[in-house]
Amino acid sequence: MASVTLVVNTLNEEKNLPRLIESAKKLISEIVVVDMHSEDKTREIAQRYGAHVYLYEKKGYVEPARNFAISKAKSEWVLILDADEELSSGLLKKISEILQNPEADYYRIPRKNIIFGKWIKHGMWWPDYNIRLFRKGYVSWSEVIHSVPLTKGMGFDIEAREDLSIIHHNYQSIEQYIGRLNRYTSKQAEDLHNRGYRFNWRDLISKPSAEFLSRYFANSGHKDGIHGLALAGLQALSEFVVYLKAWQMDKFKDHKPEISSVISEIKRSESDFHYWSADSLIKEGAGIKERIKRKFKVR
Repeated sequence: MASVTLVVNTLNEEKNLPRLIESAKKLISEIVVVDMHSEDKTREIAQRYGAHVYLYEKKGYVEPARNFAISKAKSEWVLILDADEELSSGLLKKISEILQNPEADYYRIPRKNIIFGKWIKHGMWWPDYNIRLFRKGYVSWSEVIHSVPLTKGMGFDIEAREDLSIIHHNYQSIEQYIGRLNRYTSKQAEDLHNRGYRFNWRDLISKPSAEFLSRYFANSGHKDGIHGLALAGLQALSEFVVYLKAWQMDKFKDHKPEISSVISEIKRSESDFHYWSADSLIKEGAGIKERIKRKFKVR
């Protein structure tokens, strides 16, 4: 079997790191931990497991440290995971089989997001494919937050099954979500600004609305019950804050939108809401299709 290095970027992960390493230790030949100056026992725990530990400047998000961490791996293959993740037993077996006779240069792996105590199966949270297993030198990251990695060679998707997934112990509390939201949105607003974006007040209405509709209706977040509703709302809030921070970078310039223009923008979002509401109800019960169309005036 080809050798594989487990690569982990950390910041204050003393509670999560042992679970991750225990889930992967039968597979890996080396552990590389790149730590952003944790204030707990993260580095000590990593060293206890025999990891090679390196320090990296604290950035508030992981992407800038990805390539540095990968560069420290000595194995032919890299398995890159976050500290709040773990390998399912089925995925551990699957990766072992892959490494016996690899047919691709990188693999996209489904990720099971557990949020507020529940596996979230809709609203774009599943299968949440991520490139996490690859030959060293075939995958790299840009410094853009939540960016898709750059690849070369041939890729392959592992089947989207629960037993073949990375288990992601994602947001555990509203406080945790809001804390990350504040960090991430600052970087997202900065990236928008660097790409030439200039604040448009309409985005304060259209962007959060589109995010909610996409998560809750178009991608069936409603099927996750109150969790789906809460997460669609939180993701919409995140979009709202991104564009508020873009306005802040514009030094809070007063754009003075006319009330009629604001109402028109709200009506556009309202029209989209009616469409996706009707679409979701139709999918839930085709027998009431015409009645729903009349109610929401969908053509």
